[in-house]
Amino acid sequence: MNTKVGVISLGCDKNRIDTEVMLANLAKGGYQITNIQDDADVLIVNTCAFLQSSREEAIDTILEMAHLKEGTDKKIIVTGCLGQKFGEEVYEGFPEVDAVVGTNDYDKICEIVGSVLANKRDLYVNCNDTITFGDRILTTLPHVAYLKTSDGCNNFCTYCLIPYIRGRFRSVPMEDIVAHAKSLAENGVKELILVAQDTTRYGKDLYGEIRLVQLLRELSAIENIHWIRLLYCYPELMDDALIDEIASNPKIVKYVDVPLQHVDDTILKRMNRRSNYANICTLFDKLADKGIAVRSTFICGFPGETKESVELICDFLKSYKLRNVGFFAYSREEGTKSYAFEGHLPKRTKERYVAKCYKVQQKVVQELNASDVGNVYECVVESLQEERDGKYFYMGRTYFMAPEIDGNILIISDEKLPIGSFCDVKITNALEYDLIGEKV
Repeated sequence: MNTKVGVISLGCDKNRIDTEVMLANLAKGGYQITNIQDDADVLIVNTCAFLQSSREEAIDTILEMAHLKEGTDKKIIVTGCLGQKFGEEVYEGFPEVDAVVGTNDYDKICEIVGSVLANKRDLYVNCNDTITFGDRILTTLPHVAYLKTSDGCNNFCTYCLIPYIRGRFRSVPMEDIVAHAKSLAENGVKELILVAQDTTRYGKDLYGEIRLVQLLRELSAIENIHWIRLLYCYPELMDDALIDEIASNPKIVKYVDVPLQHVDDTILKRMNRRSNYANICTLFDKLADKGIAVRSTFICGFPGETKESVELICDFLKSYKLRNVGFFAYSREEGTKSYAFEGHLPKRTKERYVAKCYKVQQKVVQELNASDVGNVYECVVESLQEERDGKYFYMGRTYFMAPEIDGNILIISDEKLPIGSFCDVKITNALEYDLIGEKV
């Protein structure tokens, strides 16, 4: 088959996994995959719809693809969260789009491509609660892979559309996850990054109890897996057993992503978050005692936010000195409970709160980076930047750096290093967010 298909993936790493499964299905179906949009006979846009900004990005991308389609026989397929939540609107509002597909039909992508090539226009959105899982064509560096443990969410935070898009929480059977991880390891993957809407809830629906620790032990037994990284762990579900497993298991990096969103009890309650300030502090004390680095996210400008509640975030950041933090201005999303709340703030006020928190965190990171000078860290070698004066300059990461969202380490070496290899690096200099070091 000579039909070429190009795929544009927008949004989060969980969406990236869906894209990778879709690419594998297309390749199995005999379609040629291309990353050159002009060469593609069929253009697929896998979209995000979590926030207004992500929907705008998706629409802009669709319009860009529609421009490429003008005067050609190209076909456009819109898939993903935008299709799942707003499928009819996209189908009716964009006549240039040949098919709109939700989040539950990636296994039918070859059939859908064949249909649009036959000039049949259709809408494919259903709620069968499947989980997109299986063989993938990785779009990450070959030694790194995201691993989906579940889909959907039962938390129903008042600001979030995810449960209304992705459905209820549902876990992937453990044997399927382990088998897939083994396949990834056999193909050169050395770092697994576990992701879900709520990673810490893994197994509750299937086994009647949370089995994340058991899953981590099963994955740790896989030969050639060197690092296992945990993202999106809800604070109220991070118990002592999980913390001890992270601290004691040599394959699990001492890093965890805990999306707090806030620390003020009143705001947390309005967000329908299950944690409170006292419990958060207890958890973060335990993580600090075990030497586990933390990434987190905060929403600034939630309805009812005050200067005092923002100041509490800043005090928390100064006290706990988190390695990496993202701050986001609250986005009022129609369909969420918070949409109807009183106390919505002006855009400028929300942006000012974000800037205030970033300023505090920037100082924290500079202090942490300065304290790293002289330390030796195990690093993964990611890419060769340049060769100069008999030295090799590589970009790499250490345990407290997740790919694409955290900082990097510039590794200076006297010898050539294989991409994807691990080596010890002594930190010699600190930049604003990144580090510089020499291979030991």
